[in-house]
Amino acid sequence: MADNTKLAAEIRTKFGKGAARKIRANDKIPAVVYGHGTEPQHITLPGHETMLIVRQANAIIDLDIEGTAQLALVKDVQRDPVRQVIEHIDLVVVRRGEKVTVDVPVVVEGESFSGTIHVQDLSSVSLLVEATKIPEHVVVDVEGLEDGKQILASELELPSGAELETDPEALVVQIVTPRATADDIAADEEAAEAGAEAGAEGEAAASSDDDESASDSE
Repeated sequence: MADNTKLAAEIRTKFGKGAARKIRANDKIPAVVYGHGTEPQHITLPGHETMLIVRQANAIIDLDIEGTAQLALVKDVQRDPVRQVIEHIDLVVVRRGEKVTVDVPVVVEGESFSGTIHVQDLSSVSLLVEATKIPEHVVVDVEGLEDGKQILASELELPSGAELETDPEALVVQIVTPRATADDIAADEEAAEAGAEAGAEGEAAASSDDDESASDSE
């Protein structure tokens, strides 16, 4: 595991809002580690290093809790709704080699056929993957896809060893022609038809005038 996922944690003995504020004032973050039948452990984490790690979804942290090694998955990050400061983190104990169910972001790449756009119906999919091999995201390539094309969860290209937990029939991305574009095309077609009709009427009128002129000359 990369060194930038290793954090030294301290066991926390004081609780409550006041204690949590003091921890954050010292550039540290309150957290709890639980799971696998173990008693929850309340700890503090270094603020800056932790913030860098939790930018990635489903981050795995290699904890050193006062000399005891523990692998943990970031389960929940609670932030202040206004300042977006991390207030608390929930960590789940994981074992190397075990599989966990996580929600992985879906990223759309490429440009669909000219005049169309892609509509993303699912922003993430649920996968069963090895805890130490959680992908950062799943890519959907829409390059050149035409109007009406739909990509279901079952059609996603998943990393080796990953299993889909989301409904296979769930719609992830669809390609559509924007309504404004469709209306413009219809308007252009109507204008072209009207122009053609006007042209035909003009030709007919010109022909009639020619006939009348010829008749007068006689």
